[in-house]
Order: sequence, then structure tokens, then C-alpha cells
Amino acid sequence: MLGLPKSTECQQIIPKKVIYAKNELNTAAKAKLDADIKRVTIVNMVAPTNVAITAGENVKSFCVALVSLKQEKYDEKNIVLLTKLVKQNMLMILEYNGKAKLVAFHTKLLQTDWSDLDALSVSLEGLNLDVIWENILIQIGNVEIADGNTLAEQIRQDEERQKILKQIEQLEAQARKESNPRKKFELVQRIRKLKEGE
Repeated sequence: MLGLPKSTECQQIIPKKVIYAKNELNTAAKAKLDADIKRVTIVNMVAPTNVAITAGENVKSFCVALVSLKQEKYDEKNIVLLTKLVKQNMLMILEYNGKAKLVAFHTKLLQTDWSDLDALSVSLEGLNLDVIWENILIQIGNVEIADGNTLAEQIRQDEERQKILKQIEQLEAQARKESNPRKKFELVQRIRKLKEGE
């Protein structure tokens, strides 16, 4: 799956009871999780024991989990909950009605767009699992690292930029509707300051 070496393939279904027990979920949380997720199966395990790659300082191995969804509009909190289930890095393939997307957690949930399951792939690029895992996160999150930032710093900067762009968009819409010239001018000044600071 995902173009990963055959030596990494496995089939280990994770029962929902295990998910509930590990995360100590209450009845409402169990119901939410059950409404979104049909089945979780570990389909690949990438480790130095089955691939000719050395372990990293932080990443000793990672698994790939196929998560069959009951609905396309899922609660992201449930997916984040699944990432806490396994005490290692986990790449998830969310699958619904023949469509799929890749998801991983690194300071926030990184994800691709929906596409055909067969079209999804990841490449194991790097000298050790630390570098390979970071490259997978960059692929999934479509992150462009600039100015010597770490991945976490770049994700944080991208989030801040998105917040500012959304704020500018809201202020521009407000300014278009505003009939009072003084208030309109104030809104335009705020927009200009935000754009300069960006």
C-alpha cells in the first residue's frame, strides 16, 4: 500500500474496544468515534528490521493505519484521538467510498485532499527515519520550509499567515458593506496594517 516495500506489509485490526480502553472514553465520546469510524487496520510497519533504513534519534519506526470511515464529513478530534492510540508515529489512510486521503499529526493534523486510493503514495526519502518521517509530513501537509525553519516552526508560521489572510478577508467584506466614510477609512487602515505585517 502507498508504494511502500512489501516487507513492511502487515494486517493487524485494532478493535474499537482497545481504542476506547486506551483513551478512557466516556459514552458520548465513544458514540462520536463510532459514528465516524468503521474499522482501523495497521497495514504497514516501517522499521529498520524490515527496510534497509537506520532508526532516527526520535523516530524508531512508524506504522500506516487504514481507517475505514462511515461518513466523509468526520470529526477531526476522532482522528487526533487515534494518533494517540499508538505510542509511535502513525500515518493514516482515511478511506470512504473508494476515495482516500493521507493524514498525520505533527503539532496539528496534516492532510491531503481526497483522491483515489490507488493514486496515494509516499516515498521513503532520507538517510534515517527522522528525515523520512519529516519528508512524509512535508508531502502530506504540502509544507514549504523557508528561512531555515524547523517543520513545527513553518507549520506555526503558515497557520498565523492563514489567520491574518482570513482576518483581512473579513475586514474587506466589512469595508465593502460600510456606508460611513470614517468607519470605512478605519477599516481600510486596519487592512493595510495587516497586509504590511504579513
